[in-house]
Amino acid sequence: MKRMNKRISMLLLCLLQYIIVSAQLQKAPAYPLITHDPYFSIWSFTDELNASTTKHWTGTDQSLTGLLKVDGKVYRFLGKEEKKFNSILTTGFEEPYQCKYTETAPGDDWMKENFDDSKWKTGITPFGNAQGESKTMWLTESIWVRRIFKLDDLNLNKLFLKLRHDDDVEVYLNGEKFYSCVNCWLSKYVNYPIDDAIKSKLKKGDNVLAMHCINPHGGAWLDAGIVEEQPLKQNNILAAQQKSVEIKATQTIYKFACGPLDLQLTFTTPLLMNDLNLLSRPVSYISFKINSNDRVIHNAQLYFNASTGTAVNNSDEEVKAQQYQTADVSILKAGTIQQPVLKKKGDDVRINWGYMYVAAIKNNISIQEIIDQKNYSVYFQDTAAFVTSKNTFGKDLILSTVFKELKVSTLPIERIILLGYDDVYSVQYFNQNLKAWWKQKPNATIETELIDAAKNYKSIIAKCETFNAAMYNDAVKAGGETYAKLCVAAYRQAIAAHKLVKNPQGGILFFSKENFSNGSINTVDVTYPSAPLFLMYNPDLLKGMLNGIFYFSESGKWTKPFAAHDLGTYPIANGQTYPEDMPVEECGNMIILTAAIAKAEGNADYAKKHWKTLTTWAAYLSKEGLDPANQLCTDDFAGHMARNANLSVKAIVALGAYGMLAQKLSDASAKKYQSLAKQFASKWIQLADAGDHYALTFDNKNTWSQKYNLVWDKLLGLKLFPQEVYDKEVKYYLTKQNAFGLPLDNRATYTKSDWIMWTATLAGNHKDFEMLIEPVYKYLTETPTRVPLSDWHQTTNGKQVGFQARSVVGGYFIKLLEGKWK
Repeated sequence: MKRMNKRISMLLLCLLQYIIVSAQLQKAPAYPLITHDPYFSIWSFTDELNASTTKHWTGTDQSLTGLLKVDGKVYRFLGKEEKKFNSILTTGFEEPYQCKYTETAPGDDWMKENFDDSKWKTGITPFGNAQGESKTMWLTESIWVRRIFKLDDLNLNKLFLKLRHDDDVEVYLNGEKFYSCVNCWLSKYVNYPIDDAIKSKLKKGDNVLAMHCINPHGGAWLDAGIVEEQPLKQNNILAAQQKSVEIKATQTIYKFACGPLDLQLTFTTPLLMNDLNLLSRPVSYISFKINSNDRVIHNAQLYFNASTGTAVNNSDEEVKAQQYQTADVSILKAGTIQQPVLKKKGDDVRINWGYMYVAAIKNNISIQEIIDQKNYSVYFQDTAAFVTSKNTFGKDLILSTVFKELKVSTLPIERIILLGYDDVYSVQYFNQNLKAWWKQKPNATIETELIDAAKNYKSIIAKCETFNAAMYNDAVKAGGETYAKLCVAAYRQAIAAHKLVKNPQGGILFFSKENFSNGSINTVDVTYPSAPLFLMYNPDLLKGMLNGIFYFSESGKWTKPFAAHDLGTYPIANGQTYPEDMPVEECGNMIILTAAIAKAEGNADYAKKHWKTLTTWAAYLSKEGLDPANQLCTDDFAGHMARNANLSVKAIVALGAYGMLAQKLSDASAKKYQSLAKQFASKWIQLADAGDHYALTFDNKNTWSQKYNLVWDKLLGLKLFPQEVYDKEVKYYLTKQNAFGLPLDNRATYTKSDWIMWTATLAGNHKDFEMLIEPVYKYLTETPTRVPLSDWHQTTNGKQVGFQARSVVGGYFIKLLEGKWK
């Protein structure tokens, strides 16, 4: 009987393990499909994969579509046909045109049809201050533009204004204002609907499109056109029924019913941090497993299509596509004709250099072809083949792979697509163009990477599945199932907001991009919240995030006595471009993270290499850190603040961390800094004490804030602050929560979810930890904003405030890191 009970217990244990491993994340604001770096990143923004086009994390269409023909019926399981537009009036980017403009206020009737603009200047669009891109330089604060165009036919479908502007703009059609935007700017062309009332103002013959734009600071741009939406042709394609979706650390898995056949569709990006060559390789797998669900054999054929939108910044750019073969794989390749390598930088931009690749095992495919968009709706209608040529030029082409017809029974049949991107050069680092890490291997080409990826498919998938299970189960043990699901949501996003390269001396550089926050590269206060994930799995990657900042100071290129904020604007890392310093913030971040690397590795070797620089920063904090002057911290969106109690905590913990490092290195300053940090901590308690909590600022006891910086005192074992500080703050936080989380502080109802995870880790018991993170999970699964996970949201309604797809969600792994270090 005892033996039987033991066997039952073992069986239940195995069953529980299976449940934990298999029941991972099933709902997210957006679903990661292809996640390599800030440029090669494709997502689904809807719960059902075939309900929308797939998109770059910025929201621009980068369409992948999948069809399965079953006994003559066609089912669409992946993506949706993109909307297409005809140009009624081209933009200057497409085809530069002449128009009238003035930079002097023209009076009240300047937008009307009969206005006399004969004294205005004549210029060629686009207007702007971007050398090499703007056709007419615009360097003043305001510009007024009038464009006269003829129409011969008013029988038009739905019309849209195709506009790019920087900054505020107002647009008129035949004297009627129909679009305006204040406190906003666009770095890409966007289509805005023209309602029927405005459309009715159009007439045969001459019409006037008039625009006024202001540029108080920064970049300047003005250009517009009008496009007509192409009506979608009716087709006989059925929507496959999505039965489930599951997100794991390295995979997103969908299951569909396509009539009598079941399809499992798996997107795998093998971001395994113990293998930097694999992590860097820009190749993802798309796996199709098909089986009969009615025990009858059926005829089936798979179709996979990828838009060349993945290789352009906007759909007006001309591309060249070709098809060729190696001994093992058949390949489709596409890239822009212009190939402006590393010429474009900024936030809401996509790559328009390098080449995308679609590859399949040669023996499995029927044909690979390049389809012009003109034929695409017909393709959707009957899945007919439209063979062009080995080399094709055009805009927004389709790279199509058709697999050989299959006889499908109950035994699953699998086929795979490899989607890759060779960016040629990845970043510019102090005026030297650097290639991706994977290119450092002898004789490495994208073809050899595709071939190797195909040959080692099964072993790589096995490694990914093993890691998925291990990461999830470890997170469950550290913080519970809700916590584990939050880690799953963060994993690929955090890694894919970086690019891995080698510096000219062969050292590691792991560059972040501030996605939808300002586009900076290698921002220190983005590295800081991202760090726990990389400390958990490979501290060398965190070194790669710090190395460039250390070099910036140690080379003499940065001469200030505190750390820089960033190294430039992605992908150009030639020096700080953020307009303001964050002295206490960045010094504290750099010292704390260097100490965290020492904790992870069990030695201070990395700190020793940079000891002189660290000493300079510690000296700065000893003078300026306890009671910070009016300055920005990482939460810069909240504005400047003097006497910031949480920023003071960072400085104090950094000084303690420096003392810890000095002790490990047997440096004489160890006792001095350890003592100073403890003195500062005692003073902090007095300065910040507000009775039942600690204040936001030392001079206002009627305030409060999350003291998330305290977490490093706990994790590094510095013991600067007594337990009662932690307990008092956590108890108070639990009274301030809203439905979707704990606000950042008393000034607003918005929050940062990464900081909530750090604040929750201050809790002394699991119950309080769970109470603090449950609203974050509610935000993850119920936010109405459907974009890759935003770390800045409203706690009252769950809506995104700003930011998305950023690396800072790597901070979710703080609780897991705490468990590992214990």
